[in-house]
Amino acid sequence: MPTAMQSAAMQRQPRFTATQGFTLIEIMVTVAIVAILAAVALPQYKDYVTRSQLSDASTGLSTMRAQMERYFQDNRTYADTGTFVSPCNNATVTARTFGNFVISCSGTPDSTSFLLQAVGNGPVNGFTYTINQQDVRATTALPSDWGSACATSWIMKKGATC
Repeated sequence: MPTAMQSAAMQRQPRFTATQGFTLIEIMVTVAIVAILAAVALPQYKDYVTRSQLSDASTGLSTMRAQMERYFQDNRTYADTGTFVSPCNNATVTARTFGNFVISCSGTPDSTSFLLQAVGNGPVNGFTYTINQQDVRATTALPSDWGSACATSWIMKKGATC
């Protein structure tokens, strides 16, 4: 039988002490949840950033095509004529750089046709888009995980098709 003093000491001490902090299981569950979210979110974010940089190609090709059409209206040809130099033959590459894309003429423009191309570098390396005088847009090169080339439109989204 406990004495009166022991009995009073037992009543003052709580049976269970309150725990402070997290258990190892709780921390491991949290780490697992964060890892799963990161595994899904990071590739999606990377694709989203790449898609945003692809708009530089369409902007550059559209701008250069408008310059070619203005040149044609003034000279009735897309090719160089006399002292007038076609926008395709402009030696200033910086004027034809849009973001990570360099716009250039594929081949030499003649009196009735031209073909512009945008070639990506850096984070958009492997992307190549074209447009001609009839506004026919084509995707001639893509990274393999983005899909395949398309002769009738620009592929601007991963997994998109013609």
